[in-house]
Amino acid sequence: MQSGEVKLDRFDRAILDVLSGEGRISVTDLAKRIGLTKTPAQARLRRLEMEGVITGYSAQINPIRLGLDHVAFVEVKLTDTREAALRAFNAAVLLVPEIEQAHMIASHFDYLLKVRTRDMAAYRVVLGEKISALPHVSSTSTYVAMEAVKETPLADVT
Repeated sequence: MQSGEVKLDRFDRAILDVLSGEGRISVTDLAKRIGLTKTPAQARLRRLEMEGVITGYSAQINPIRLGLDHVAFVEVKLTDTREAALRAFNAAVLLVPEIEQAHMIASHFDYLLKVRTRDMAAYRVVLGEKISALPHVSSTSTYVAMEAVKETPLADVT
């Protein structure tokens, strides 16, 4: 078990499996599906929330139906990778709504960003006006996604 990892039994895993597909299920129905009564199922659900295994509940939005079907992955190199510079970059990234994901990478570049916009013209504005203006950005390289082959939330935790 890794540091910070929570020990889960078969009922906990069953709860997570059901909720990953049906986040709006009632506790009564959840209990029936996993083979427990309501009270222990509810207690396990609360424990999973308190231990940070379940971090929230939300609707899954289809960005393509909203006209946001242009996806680009951006390699970012920084001029400074000391802790203060990384904190400044991380904080600024959180303020750019078009950046869907940001990952610090162990590679020849420092960050990989997933950026979602309406089209290439909108992406060029985001790159030029927002990403390039982030603290300590030295250079960027863009890779445009042609098709999403797999793009799903965590579903199988077994």
